[in-house]
Amino acid sequence: MPVDIKVPVFAESVSEGTLLTWHKKPGDAVKRDEVIAEIETDKVVLEVTVPQDGVLVSALKNEGDTVLSEEVLGVIGEAGAAQATPAASVDADRTGGPVASAESGSAVATAASNDALSPAVRKIVAEHNLDAGSIPATGPKGNITKADAAAVAAQGGLTYQGPQAAAQPASMPSAPTHTAPATPAPAVSVPQGERPEQRVPMTRIRQRIAERLKDVQNTAAILTTFNEVNMKPAMDLRKKYQDQFVAKHGTKLGFMSLFVRAATEALKQFPVVNASVEGKDIIYHGYYDLGIAVASDRGLVVPVLRDTDHMSLADIEKAIAGFAQKAKAGKLTMDDMSGGTFSITNGGTFGSMMSTPIINQPQSAILGMHNIIERPIAQNGQVVIAPMMYIALSYDHRIIDGKEAVQFLVTIKNLLEDPARMLLDI
Repeated sequence: MPVDIKVPVFAESVSEGTLLTWHKKPGDAVKRDEVIAEIETDKVVLEVTVPQDGVLVSALKNEGDTVLSEEVLGVIGEAGAAQATPAASVDADRTGGPVASAESGSAVATAASNDALSPAVRKIVAEHNLDAGSIPATGPKGNITKADAAAVAAQGGLTYQGPQAAAQPASMPSAPTHTAPATPAPAVSVPQGERPEQRVPMTRIRQRIAERLKDVQNTAAILTTFNEVNMKPAMDLRKKYQDQFVAKHGTKLGFMSLFVRAATEALKQFPVVNASVEGKDIIYHGYYDLGIAVASDRGLVVPVLRDTDHMSLADIEKAIAGFAQKAKAGKLTMDDMSGGTFSITNGGTFGSMMSTPIINQPQSAILGMHNIIERPIAQNGQVVIAPMMYIALSYDHRIIDGKEAVQFLVTIKNLLEDPARMLLDI
């Protein structure tokens, strides 16, 4: 009996998504709970799984299409079911033109009519004045995907072998991926003297990041204060106990866990830095949920460590490593990134010496870590070479005064320059 494949139920704050990838094409066998498609919302990428064993009879949505919560994406039939014409008729009703089966001819011929293209593909074709009939198609039923059109547009209208063909031999099956379809590098060199440009639509996640960053600049009174930390004590601690730490906990001791612990202790001393603004009220949080900024292929994401005042250094390191793996695979969930009372971002990973991080609303402050550089400092009346790091605190001056912000940052500096204080709670 045929069963519909439906879009997962979106979170209350999410109204729609974009179909990123089909991992199967009509006629392919599928197994229950297998990931068959991925949908990008403005927050996360959701995996769509198969409700039962069988065959993908039809794919009713194309890659790049906008989809709504619980909308039907396709149909699963019993093993041996043929690719039915309903998929073509549904697509004809939705796009205004017939969509031929992938088996009825070449992929290029299938996409010859602009009427058969999805809205996202039609937009790229129109903007770049492309010939739809010359675009190699890799989507289900031989249709052109958004990635196909974007790749040809990037080459000034020149065709290429397609994202899957370029990545692996045709005889190999396409492996499921958890990243957004990437635009392949042009297969030809740009002629000398040309001034090429490429127009690529923002992903939903990138659009959301842009909106949030602009919103916080429009609403918060952001100010940044700086200090510097001598990282030698923390580095000595790591070096002395690293082997024992790894042997006992199965993970390495990094700097981020020390910063999380120091920030948590500082937040206890300065509760307003852990607070948020709601209308004309200040909400003081009696818990410490720290967001850790993680770079991913889709942009910056901020998964949250819960109740850091109850986490050991090993717990923090394991949780951060888990978030990094999930971000790389595109598997962070709404729960992973919801909430948070304070955030930490580490631009030093990429070589940044100093920055003014932007607050992650509705939080009121964010700590910025930076590159560790050996440089001369005065210590006990002597000039010595020490591994120094600049740290920054951006804060909402509407509720946090300069005195509190500076003292908060000094507290973190003191704790990191004498890590034993964190263990002794002094």
